[in-house]
Amino acid sequence: MLDQNAEHAPAVLIVDDEPLIRMAAADTLADAGVTPFEAADGGEALELIEEHPEIALIVTDVEMPGMDGVTLARRAARLRPELGFIVTSARGEAEAPEMPGDGAFLAKPYAPRQLLALIRDKLAL
Repeated sequence: MLDQNAEHAPAVLIVDDEPLIRMAAADTLADAGVTPFEAADGGEALELIEEHPEIALIVTDVEMPGMDGVTLARRAARLRPELGFIVTSARGEAEAPEMPGDGAFLAKPYAPRQLLALIRDKLAL
């Protein structure tokens, strides 16, 4: 468990156009005491980032219709420079210079424990 107190639980935004992947990741986070937010695309994600200052980290797929995950990460970093990023893809690692800040990469398919370990690291938990 990361934090039993929901009021102080870290919040993470999961952005993926695949509903099952997004829901599985959100369930994993909720079970670990992390408050999950979900978005199906970059536009929805940016709205959530603006509406929810408690979101501290974004986990986003690279390949999505409309706005890819790296573009989303760049735009979100301009809105909220303190945000952390984890970029996921089944097609290989995104180049580090493309990601803002100290963004991390997680290859799909990933195990729930891999996602949680990376989130703990990014949130310094």
